[in-house]
Amino acid sequence: MPPAPRPLLLLTRPRPDSERDAARLGHDALIAPVLRIVPVDHDGALLAQAHGLVFTSAHAVPSAGPGRGRPAICVGERTAQAARDAGFAVTVGQGTADSLAPLIAACAVPLVHAHGRHLAQRLPVPGVVVYDQQPLALTPVARAALMGARPLVVPVWSPRSARLLSAMAAGARAPLRLVAISAAADAAWTAPAALRIVADTPSGPAMDAAIRRALIAEPR
Repeated sequence: MPPAPRPLLLLTRPRPDSERDAARLGHDALIAPVLRIVPVDHDGALLAQAHGLVFTSAHAVPSAGPGRGRPAICVGERTAQAARDAGFAVTVGQGTADSLAPLIAACAVPLVHAHGRHLAQRLPVPGVVVYDQQPLALTPVARAALMGARPLVVPVWSPRSARLLSAMAAGARAPLRLVAISAAADAAWTAPAALRIVADTPSGPAMDAAIRRALIAEPR
């Protein structure tokens, strides 16, 4: 019997994120974004003059202007690093919006949340939409991979991306190994999957570990 084909990693985050993921994971990867990040008009002066910011995505950091040592509460480490690089004094949460609540309550200055148009959870501070997450159709190469025989490891980083991608994968013939950043993202997936793994925590390192587990899992 010939050996089972080596799984292919299907990366569907916005292209810059997917390219970073592919380089970091060092595995055969097909990059096919189902979302793109597009800046939207907003009150830049309000953010530049805010005493402090809340960031739940690194995509929002450039909208806030120079940090100038202002406090920034960030959902996770990648967002925190983007804020540090911009000059903010950073406090880091544990990867979820819920983990930000005590940090927000403890902050000594008024905060503004810079975020995308599609927001999984509202926070108890004023918010400003600074970018849109626009859906994209799967590439022909990605559609062909879904209809092939090679197993696909499919990470999903949010409930919305899970909903979008699972709708596109509804008729897939390839064995799909789903890796979800959270229970909510896993619950949003509606297509068949031969294997489902939820990251131990909603963080980049935990997702990397879960993806690697999916890559080496024995076929069922």
